[in-house]
Amino acid sequence: MSVKIVGTGSALPENQVLNTDLEKMMDTSDEWIRERTGIVGRHISTGETVADLAVKACERALDNAGYAPEQIDLLLVATCTPERAVPSVACQVQSRVGADSAVAMDLNAACAGFLFALHTAFAYVEAGIYKNALIVGAEVLSKIVDWNDRGTCILFGDGAGAVVVEKTEKGGILGFVQHSDGKHGEVLRCDTRELKNPYVSVPMESPFVKMDGREVFAFAVRQVPAGIREVLEKTGKRIEEVDLFVLHQANKRIIEGIAKRLSVDIERFPVNLDKVGNMSSAAIPVLLDELNREGTLKRGMTLILSGFGAGLTWGACVLEW
Repeated sequence: MSVKIVGTGSALPENQVLNTDLEKMMDTSDEWIRERTGIVGRHISTGETVADLAVKACERALDNAGYAPEQIDLLLVATCTPERAVPSVACQVQSRVGADSAVAMDLNAACAGFLFALHTAFAYVEAGIYKNALIVGAEVLSKIVDWNDRGTCILFGDGAGAVVVEKTEKGGILGFVQHSDGKHGEVLRCDTRELKNPYVSVPMESPFVKMDGREVFAFAVRQVPAGIREVLEKTGKRIEEVDLFVLHQANKRIIEGIAKRLSVDIERFPVNLDKVGNMSSAAIPVLLDELNREGTLKRGMTLILSGFGAGLTWGACVLEW
């Protein structure tokens, strides 16, 4: 028993910010950003919340799958940028889309969040607890980046992507791996609220995203190929059988480095980061929705999904579309 993706959806803020717009705000240039990241533009919230974007992506995924909201058993939201500590984003989405029968909860594995949520849904379905799930990765990263730090604010965008999965006896997820390395988690961090009460006041060290770019790059180009090889071995698949590698969209150079280490043609690694930047947990499902709606994905294709990011967290899965 496994789960297969039967519908996709995505949502982006209307406001698109190009590199040329950032030139007017800080000491940077379109050429500098393109050369180092591959990013040309990103969508930035002008009021849309994580829940707003998640709701739109979920509604589109449900419509694409032909599901009514009340048919959903499990609703998982992967995010590291919720507006509220409680209620969870998932409960907000459940209320607004009308998924009244669903169990709803959030999951935070940063940029690997969507993949970890997908694996969580797989486990619930395989255990026979639920028959289907609605999974969404949603972020408003623009509120946690320092807009005076040209090294980080140029990288990120806001958005949400969702999938509907259901129980299947054939195909779907064939196998997965996932890992965490908390010992090296400080290379990418962001604090939330300071500890302040009548007895103590401890200021936040990093109220905005802080990243050691070199360490993150080295981690990604080392561990992602290792994870992909591991999941291929686990499923008995050969790398030549994989039609597309749908990776977290962090940086074009990272994706090129991973392709090179795997000795795989870069054409098998679809990208959309040039238009949307790094959207953390939303990156993979937004790209999947784009590929699905343009007709690139065909039933029976073999895909590898791989996410990696803060934690440090990373993982991969092989699935039959």
